[in-house]
Amino acid sequence: MAVTVLVHLSNEDSVQGEMDALPAADANFITVANPRRRDGKDLPYLQPNVTSVIWAMHRVSFIELLPGEAEEKLVTFVRE
Repeated sequence: MAVTVLVHLSNEDSVQGEMDALPAADANFITVANPRRRDGKDLPYLQPNVTSVIWAMHRVSFIELLPGEAEEKLVTFVRE
């Protein structure tokens, strides 16, 4: 199951995409599928037909995990 992530790269805008699994603590590289900007637009430094990107971990500041569709459908009760 793919996890939607927001990858914060050093000295660049963050990149949204999907990862098959979270990287291990000793990983040297990460692979991100469907890389795009946060607003869904293409990244200007990638070719339009790119579907996956491999980044070295020394370029990554941190990775945010975004909630999936199942997690977003929380039902809460409001007392009126």
